[in-house]
Amino acid sequence: MLNQVFSALLLRHGAGEAQAAAAWDVITRQYGHRKRYYHNLQHLEAMYHQLQPLQPHIQDWDTLLFSLFYHDAVYNVLKKDNEERSAEMATTFLKEINYPVGKVELCGQQIMATKSHVVHVNPDVNFFTDADLSILGQEREVYRNYTLQIRKEYGIYPAFVYKPARKNVVAHFLGMERIYKTQPFFDGLEKQARKNLQWELDGFIA
Repeated sequence: MLNQVFSALLLRHGAGEAQAAAAWDVITRQYGHRKRYYHNLQHLEAMYHQLQPLQPHIQDWDTLLFSLFYHDAVYNVLKKDNEERSAEMATTFLKEINYPVGKVELCGQQIMATKSHVVHVNPDVNFFTDADLSILGQEREVYRNYTLQIRKEYGIYPAFVYKPARKNVVAHFLGMERIYKTQPFFDGLEKQARKNLQWELDGFIA
């Protein structure tokens, strides 16, 4: 399904079928790394399903889709510049297909926004970052599986390093006035997200 969405997106913006296929091969290679247990194509598909019903509320759907496909294209748990490198990868490709300059910049902004998840002046950015965090508000078993997947991704780190760092991340989200910036995500996921995060903070740190 994602392949069809991606190919149609590129074809709408002047790419040929061969170029679209080659670009998809890059996406699948990046997200298909054997050490990606959460930040993989399933994550992208989950985000897409969260955002697709909200399409009428999104001002620039195609730019948001480009952001979705590239936002975790670079993901190395040993590095702190994954968002920057993913944004660079996205904007470089969009320039190659002559995507409008302002939209290229917006794509980069959306990807970079996933680094801090703070409220943004552009509503599309807020929809995008809310979708990126939508896993936090899923039912408990889904959330539990997510925590296990994240722990596997950070498996290189021993527990005495991982646990305090993960607790800081969880506490950070709990300390936000609102985890979800847009009303649809806030209404649908905020309460469950806070329950899940508190549950993890209270003792379930893999």
